[in-house]
Amino acid sequence: MYLSTRGNIDAQTSAQAIALGMVPQGGLFVPQEIPCVDWKQYANCSYAELALQIMKLYCGDLPAGTLEEAVKVYGDGRFDTSNPAPLVEVGGCGMLELWHGPTAAFKDMALQVLPYLLTASIKELGLDVEVLILTATSGDTGKAALDGFKDVPGTRIVVFYPDGGVSAVQERQMVTTGGGNTFVVAVNGNFDECQTAVKKIFSSEELRQKLNANHMVFSSANSINWGRLLPQIVYYFWAYLEAVRLGRTAAEEKINIVVPTGNFGNILAAYYAKRMGLPLGKLICASNKNNVLTDFFTAGTYESNRPFYLTSSPSMDILISSNFERFLFEVSGRDAGKTSSWFQRLSSEGKFSVDPDTLTACRENMIAGWTDEEGVFETIKKVYEEDNYLLDPHTAVAMKVYNDYRENSGDKTFTVLTSTASPFKFAQSVLTAIAGDSYRECGPWEALTRLSALTGWDIPSGLQGLREKPAQKVYRCQPEEITAYLERKFLKD
Repeated sequence: MYLSTRGNIDAQTSAQAIALGMVPQGGLFVPQEIPCVDWKQYANCSYAELALQIMKLYCGDLPAGTLEEAVKVYGDGRFDTSNPAPLVEVGGCGMLELWHGPTAAFKDMALQVLPYLLTASIKELGLDVEVLILTATSGDTGKAALDGFKDVPGTRIVVFYPDGGVSAVQERQMVTTGGGNTFVVAVNGNFDECQTAVKKIFSSEELRQKLNANHMVFSSANSINWGRLLPQIVYYFWAYLEAVRLGRTAAEEKINIVVPTGNFGNILAAYYAKRMGLPLGKLICASNKNNVLTDFFTAGTYESNRPFYLTSSPSMDILISSNFERFLFEVSGRDAGKTSSWFQRLSSEGKFSVDPDTLTACRENMIAGWTDEEGVFETIKKVYEEDNYLLDPHTAVAMKVYNDYRENSGDKTFTVLTSTASPFKFAQSVLTAIAGDSYRECGPWEALTRLSALTGWDIPSGLQGLREKPAQKVYRCQPEEITAYLERKFLKD
């Protein structure tokens, strides 16, 4: 069963939690109980087998056949490697490459599975409705969600992204998805404004009733949906198993995890894996110049009223990290009253402060650090020159923060970094970092081919020929116009 972080809804089944996406009155679903497991029982599992066993623990009310069908995505050819999440050693640490899926970003690891979970949940609840999936994206989620739900019967998906706030490749990926049920909207604002608008729509009783009258329901493909977060827990178990198999750590010895962090879902999945009994040591939350999380861990105040920066790691250009609500709920002793108060204050005042006990618990569970743009570009160049390995700007944030942590702490624990995107998704930035400013004016499509020619790395198949693919029409609007757009587009009256 699943509870609300704000204590404002009765316990729900996994089917209900996944179908709803988020709590209609505000808040996010969390499992009533976090199962504790012995990781060694999974030692001989393939990735698909591991995913099946982990997801079964949280989706007991879904038919077993649904999960068995869902995990086939990891071996049916849509990932470009037989191991969908290989662990590669780079500079003495492990790089968990999560970008071998069809859209070349870590979001594929979950969003190739979510359509199975969501459609099965709707069916399990006996609902004869069409699902309207609303998704805000800072770059990668949008394409991965569109690709996952493209032409899935009974669904329509609308992705909202900040106009000018994603890379040219990310934008082109979204608008060339195809499919009769996919829609893309460019919003004149930043990601936080997109995400806030979508959350308000989810909590609108009036709009939900209009949808019901049209035999439709809302759901989400963002990590606010537990069905999106759950498959991400799997690859932390896989990372540990791979580290043991490769002899990089002894069985039961802890490893550290570093995650480039925007909306906090990816590192939250690591936190839940640790709570389940996986031997994880330090969880290191790495931020770019939009370092609201680092400031929180320093002082205990979360403040979104601050300058917003467009950086070379656009998927992390976020000031309101939705999944941080789940984390604070857990470390505060699952105090729904506190969580509700904090996030209502964030909505109304733009900031909140936690009590000393909660801050202490936060610091016991996680470490935070950040780097600026200079640090990102220097790290990409250094790693390429020393290890002949390409980092995308997001993963470079993680590497820089990890190097700083290791230097300051002296911690020699084997550490795994989640590599969240192919460097070719941000070819202009990567090319400039390794080859100099003469490439800064290189266009996004020329940058792809030049980066490949310079390094010998192959362009992922999902990024090839993007420029020539037919693009769908993109609707453009202000954040406050999103509701009117949805009503015009999908509702009869």
